Amino acid sequence: MTSFPDFMRDAYKYKEKSPFVGVYFIAKPVVLLIQLDLIQNILVKDFSSFHDRGMYVNEDFDPLSASLFNLDGEKWKFVRSKLSPTFTSGKMKYMFSTVVGVAERFANTMSDIVRTESETQLKDLLGRYTTDVIGTYAFGIECDSLKDPNFIFRHYGRKVAEEPNLNPIVHFLVTIYPNLARKLKIRTIGKDVTEFFIETVRKTIQYREENNVQRNDFMDLLIQINKDVEKNVGQSETSRRLTLEEMAAQAFLFFVAGFETSSTTMIFCLYELALNQDIQERSRQEINDVLKKHNNKLTYEAMQEMTYLEMIIKETLRKYPPILGLIRKAVRDYPVPNSNLIIEKGKEVFVPSYTIQHDPEIYPNPDVFDPERFTPKEEKKRHPMSFLAFGEGPRNCVGFRFGKMQTRIGLIELLKNFQFSPCPKTPIPMVFDPYKGILSPKGGLFLEVKRI
Repeated sequence: MTSFPDFMRDAYKYKEKSPFVGVYFIAKPVVLLIQLDLIQNILVKDFSSFHDRGMYVNEDFDPLSASLFNLDGEKWKFVRSKLSPTFTSGKMKYMFSTVVGVAERFANTMSDIVRTESETQLKDLLGRYTTDVIGTYAFGIECDSLKDPNFIFRHYGRKVAEEPNLNPIVHFLVTIYPNLARKLKIRTIGKDVTEFFIETVRKTIQYREENNVQRNDFMDLLIQINKDVEKNVGQSETSRRLTLEEMAAQAFLFFVAGFETSSTTMIFCLYELALNQDIQERSRQEINDVLKKHNNKLTYEAMQEMTYLEMIIKETLRKYPPILGLIRKAVRDYPVPNSNLIIEKGKEVFVPSYTIQHDPEIYPNPDVFDPERFTPKEEKKRHPMSFLAFGEGPRNCVGFRFGKMQTRIGLIELLKNFQFSPCPKTPIPMVFDPYKGILSPKGGLFLEVKRI
């Protein structure tokens, strides 16, 4: 059976002949975009014609499905405008010390493990680190799954990430016939998961309001949105309170998207650094040199100075983008520029970001891990749509700054304290899990880890 990346690669070969090709995803016809200029038009310039994703949402029977990622139209615009302020550079700087505290606990946990185990399974450990970061920031709860792997937040994070949510028939219905799926009251998220997150948000809000607690975190933002609305008159779509279920849906998205995408990025990054010891050593040297300038204290400014580490993370995201492609839906007929072609209203378009980021004409020797691709000089040479790890345009990843920050902090703590090398259990070449929605190593990842 042809893998999804191989299928995309075969279709992408037609990029010199046409701006897009037609393909079928299961039984759904989809427009596959294969020219970068057209991709830029659809994601950025002509976004008003492609602002929807066409994802399954059922607010009544599957309330957590109504997250920012899935919403369309005015509801998406309303929620996006309300959530964006929590991910500014200023807010990241405010939360920096909290993430560093979790990362230091992470390094201590790793130290305890490597005393008795030289070959370390990193997948679960990295997932526990990002779970604790997200749980602390999104919900203001002192998560400690690093100490207790069965901590309740880690339990539900693992349940969402590792257990298949949908059987094949349900997946077919929500993908191909979403209107029928809504009439059948189909759930895409387990009832126990839904109840846990809604109840957690309810209790957190109640406690903060009754005790006048303010933490300037994600939950505070949701509370403040409703306080601001109370000052205004009217209940229009752009001026109304968020319901408890809507708050829970956004918190759930932030939790799930934040912990799994960042942890898998760290997994692939450490894998490549283990295989490329010269790159690992250069990164470690940069970390030590910068910290020395800052009295051996990791500050926000110190992190910003670690430019080689940033290049390493970008190259990791190029080679291993968590999401293989981007989906948009035409909200009106769209005449394709410089052609007599039309993308009809209602048609879904797919941007094959994994394939683009492995195009040898854009990235020579794309299977080689080379952070030098992301020097400022090299980046300026490439088309702006040649790197799409966080999406592009108004529907890009709203939390990309936070994801990059927790990834960088975690890697800094690990690289300054530990040496990573391949072991007999390390897959060479990498083998991906074909059943995961996010690009993940099959069976996790074992590396040899030694304390420096």
